[in-house]
Amino acid sequence: MFDVAFSEILVIAVVALIVIGPEKLPKVARTLGLLTGRLQRYVSTVKADIDRELHMEDLRKLEQDTRQSIMSVQSDVATEIGKVESTAKSTLDATAPDKPDSSA
Repeated sequence: MFDVAFSEILVIAVVALIVIGPEKLPKVARTLGLLTGRLQRYVSTVKADIDRELHMEDLRKLEQDTRQSIMSVQSDVATEIGKVESTAKSTLDATAPDKPDSSA
């Protein structure tokens, strides 16, 4: 994230030694290290949450696409069943012998 060279860190350390003093410098460095660790954990948690949300969004999109595909297949199957039924009915009507009208 930050591009800090060794020479820049050395300059910061010397300035901190002069400003803070040699007695308080270890405590300040320890506190700074703890705060840096907390910040890194927080950033890691946020990244994990974002990745999890992106994954959930991908899964939702996949679910929606799958549902649309299923509905399309269901519609196609219903159409084909209707065609087969009408073909079967017309075939049965054409091959069935004519029944005489018994009411006359």
